Amino acid sequence: MKKVLKRSVVCFFMVLIASCGNNKEVKKEVTISEVSKPNIVIIYADDMGYGDLNIQNPDSKIPTPNLDKLASEGMRFTDAHSSSGICSPSRYALLTGKYHWRKQHGIVQSFGEPFFNDTDITLPQVLQTSGYTTACIGKWHLGWDWELNNEPSGETIRNGKSIKFYQSKDIDWNKPINGGPLDRGFDYYYGDGTINFPPYTWVENEKVITAPTVNQDIENGSHVTKEGNWEFRPGPMVDGWDPYKVLPTLTEKAVEYVNKQSEDKPFFLYLALPSPHAPIIPNDEFIGKSEAGGYGDFMVQTDWVAGQVLKALKAKGLEENTIVIFSADNGPEKYAFARAEKYGHFSMGNLRGLKRDVWEGGHHVPFVVKWPGKIEKGSISNEVISQVDIMATLATLTKSDLPKTAAPDSYNLLPVFLGEEYTSPLREATVHNTFEDKWGLRQGKWLYINAPSGEHSKMPDSFKKLRGYSDFKTEGLLYDMENDPEQRKNLYAEHPDKIKNMALLLEKYKEQGYSVDHSEVIIN
Repeated sequence: MKKVLKRSVVCFFMVLIASCGNNKEVKKEVTISEVSKPNIVIIYADDMGYGDLNIQNPDSKIPTPNLDKLASEGMRFTDAHSSSGICSPSRYALLTGKYHWRKQHGIVQSFGEPFFNDTDITLPQVLQTSGYTTACIGKWHLGWDWELNNEPSGETIRNGKSIKFYQSKDIDWNKPINGGPLDRGFDYYYGDGTINFPPYTWVENEKVITAPTVNQDIENGSHVTKEGNWEFRPGPMVDGWDPYKVLPTLTEKAVEYVNKQSEDKPFFLYLALPSPHAPIIPNDEFIGKSEAGGYGDFMVQTDWVAGQVLKALKAKGLEENTIVIFSADNGPEKYAFARAEKYGHFSMGNLRGLKRDVWEGGHHVPFVVKWPGKIEKGSISNEVISQVDIMATLATLTKSDLPKTAAPDSYNLLPVFLGEEYTSPLREATVHNTFEDKWGLRQGKWLYINAPSGEHSKMPDSFKKLRGYSDFKTEGLLYDMENDPEQRKNLYAEHPDKIKNMALLLEKYKEQGYSVDHSEVIIN
């Protein structure tokens, strides 16, 4: 029997019954039980590794009590994936239910154009049609339609190279900034865009709050980080801008937003944190709270931020009718190698690789969902899921119809959330990709990579020796992820037919423009 879940309130079971030697198709209509529209909060961490969440890393040196509590009150996924191993693409995929590579592979650079096509349908747009008020607070990193007066007039030296950048005088700060969150379905936006990209100022809705007047190269400024480099791009900055105030301010704004909501109108809050992404800058009250140095302390603060939002929901009486999703955009930054050797904390957990890689550590991320009274407390799912699935799932549970062109790669996870019967694996296959030259396809327990290595971020020899990793010499890679989640035993030479079929399926997904039928999600 094949169960078919329509992206609407009505479900259909397609049952093929053989009768007198002829196959007859019988269609039975089943209605989903009435569910009041819950509030929705997505807390999206930045560069947080699978092993940074204490509850799923027995050797963690970082306490995460608030996120651990969230997991104990909801469902934790052990095999969840972001679309990409870097920032902008994963955010695009989460908000559209579409693999990032259908649009582009790279991030949006300073003053870059929107990642979105104008024809893209986003999650907040869909929720708006179902009566939701929507807000994005924090890191956007998906571009705006900036009105620039001229070509970049500034020039500086970075890593021995001369680069040009926009200065404050190159932009009319009085004009609204189009193409951003408000044009993608959000009723409200507050954030600094991207903490390490200009302009270094607060943006509220479509306007900057304070116009930048200086062009400080913050790498040469008076601030210090607690681990790693600033990684700030040069560009317009508000005089006296303090990056240490960014995360506390976003926390205040998120709590303030929650406190303004009421029980009579559902809301969607997308809280996109700039942490624990570099610059690694925990505030003073969090210094020394972990055993993993500055990054560990920044993770403690990230956990605290999530806790503040959850506390606000409870105090406002909204907790019981709010679904909370916590995840991260990709794996940990390259500083994780040295951190593991120095402190014994492995941000990637037992996974191979990290940010930018097609190795598991690049895109295998934390994923926790809490929905009081609907999702079993303390439940754990080993189902392979992707963040692109959030779109179809939330559309289904809010009874929002999706246009046929929307969410072309998104599966409905509601049966998994609610503990209903379904045949696993739910997804036919899941594509892993960061850059255009390297691809992976996960199908059931099998993972195929079309290259001899999943690496992009160079792994130090000392770390490779510490973990006992070996390089491979085959044209591609094949792993049994059920028995080899650390990707140590390459089975490429043993299963040529499996590789051929998976390669063909990958090309099919790329060529046809979708991996899920536009009008229905089929669960085998």
